[in-house]
Amino acid sequence: MSSEQSHVPKADILVIDDTPENLALLSQMLMEKGYKVKSVTKGSTALRGAKAAPPDLILLDVKMPEMNGYEVCQYLKADKRTQNIPVIFISALGDVFDKLKAFQAGGVDYITKPFQVEEVLARLDTHLTIRNLQIKLEEQNI
Repeated sequence: MSSEQSHVPKADILVIDDTPENLALLSQMLMEKGYKVKSVTKGSTALRGAKAAPPDLILLDVKMPEMNGYEVCQYLKADKRTQNIPVIFISALGDVFDKLKAFQAGGVDYITKPFQVEEVLARLDTHLTIRNLQIKLEEQNI
């Protein structure tokens, strides 16, 4: 890897979780793998940030005060500026109902806590690849 490549982030990731320890863990893990990470603890802050500077992908917790992850995702999917950003839910809620609700809200994937680092990275890579291919296809069709 050339020094120029090592300074270009793989992708811009927004992490939304109301637990600072989870934010720190996910942020550190992603930065070590070359991702640019912005982390926030509130859904409203995340929505403003995503509209102002849309990330390539969002990791989103379900259980948060004020606005839960499902609501955040629904707002993201309702806005033209953020509707195509892949949202991966990360939650301690492991029930099938919770997972279905996440997909109905517009999420592309669901990871249960406690998570394995390798699983998060693999799913992140998969959804970034899919999104990049979608963008290329849209550009070719124009």
